[in-house]
Amino acid sequence: MRLVIAQMKHETNTFSPVPTPLGRFAHGRALPLAGPEVYEAFKGTGTPIGAFIDLAEQAGAEAVYPVAGNAAPSAPVEDAAYEAMAGRIVEAVAKGCDAVLLDLHGAMVTRSYDDGEGELLGRIRRIAPEVPVGVALDMHTNLFPALARQATVIAGYQTYPHVDMYETGVRAARPIFSFLSRKVRPTLAFGHRPMLPHVMRQSSLDSPNREIQARAKEMERQGVGKEHARVLCASFFVGFPHADIPYAGSSAIVVSDGDAAKARACCDELLDMAWHAREQFVYRAEPLERSLERAGRLRERPVVLLDHYDNCASGGTMDTMAVLGGILDAGLEEVAAFAICDPQAVEQMKRAGEGARVTLPLGGKTDMPALGLKGRPRSVTGNVRRIVNGIYRNEGPMARGELADMGPSALLDTGKVEIAVISRHVEPHDIGAFRALGIEPQKKRYLMLKSRVHWRAGLGPIARAVVECAGEGVCTSDYSQLRFTRLRGPVYPLDPEARPSD
Repeated sequence: MRLVIAQMKHETNTFSPVPTPLGRFAHGRALPLAGPEVYEAFKGTGTPIGAFIDLAEQAGAEAVYPVAGNAAPSAPVEDAAYEAMAGRIVEAVAKGCDAVLLDLHGAMVTRSYDDGEGELLGRIRRIAPEVPVGVALDMHTNLFPALARQATVIAGYQTYPHVDMYETGVRAARPIFSFLSRKVRPTLAFGHRPMLPHVMRQSSLDSPNREIQARAKEMERQGVGKEHARVLCASFFVGFPHADIPYAGSSAIVVSDGDAAKARACCDELLDMAWHAREQFVYRAEPLERSLERAGRLRERPVVLLDHYDNCASGGTMDTMAVLGGILDAGLEEVAAFAICDPQAVEQMKRAGEGARVTLPLGGKTDMPALGLKGRPRSVTGNVRRIVNGIYRNEGPMARGELADMGPSALLDTGKVEIAVISRHVEPHDIGAFRALGIEPQKKRYLMLKSRVHWRAGLGPIARAVVECAGEGVCTSDYSQLRFTRLRGPVYPLDPEARPSD
């Protein structure tokens, strides 16, 4: 048995000014991983591709790894980057294989294609129309019909924070192996509802997504070991709202064992659950000044100050200074801030050296034309406490064991606030990001995090209170700041009168 196993992941924020060349998929290298180095990087990790590797070995299959690229969310993917990765995958399939296992995102937009994943599947189908294809997707998939119609099996994450990446890889791949041994006949149904859930209301730890994902898991458990047809995979996708494309928003996919009616009924049930709870998916922010005043009165520690408008894992620049500036102006003490992405500031601190006192223009290096905002650096004075290479390994539970690289990084200490300044976009979803800079976050009074929900995976257990801070950035939860022109309309809550059409 010969398998093609590949990864090509990107969540595209069409409002983001952050470019997406091939190097963004390569984690500081010239090119993304390929061949044996993919196996070496992902074997034993809590990722979908890690699961594919384990299942392939258990089956005694030969596996080839044409590419593994995973870029932090940003603007549409450059065509050259897409063609380099997609070309490797298609070339590997063209050489012949029994199945294809793909670790994708589901919300990739390129300069030429609104549906990067669907375009990839179309190319595979043109050269291998009958080969079974199993796909693992992120919960933030913006599902286009082309992707759903051309895959054999699709499974999406059922947790947000995404702590079930490995399990999703198993759910996507296992039915493919069963299909090859003629034990199941995957039958897929998919659908949409016209709604754009706010990311700040999408966590599977909270209602209403908690109940929807619980029902999807229950569907998969029902019928296991019984003779009647059962659900192989059930996935509800909250969607990624910061994408001005026709199919942004919520969707669902259910794969049954040969029972099209069951797949359809289960898919519609998940979609209806989401639609009936649509008002609970709406987020309303409070003014930043009020948030920081409230934080100052809290006695618990640590308190998370969530700079959720500028999350690099949603395409943010990670260099806006509104929230950090508010913290500095408020005089809050015992603060660790992760992070400001500012390679120029890092270089300035490296030249000064550890122990030096510096004054530098921090952050604000990037304009945001989609929001009509100019970057606004802030002059900050402090001591350079530490300079590191920025490489660390995730402790988990999210992406456990995977190597992370925030590039050359430095810790700037103002006396009241320790600021992590990094060179590559990394969201603080893992405690290892802090420890790489010598910070033990549980010892701080405040943690400023440029995150939205993923922080809860690695830092949620130590947080005693959370204050959500509406700053500035292209991850804004205020949809009125975004100009949607290409969405299939009407869509809730942009149009409160929107109604389902499929």
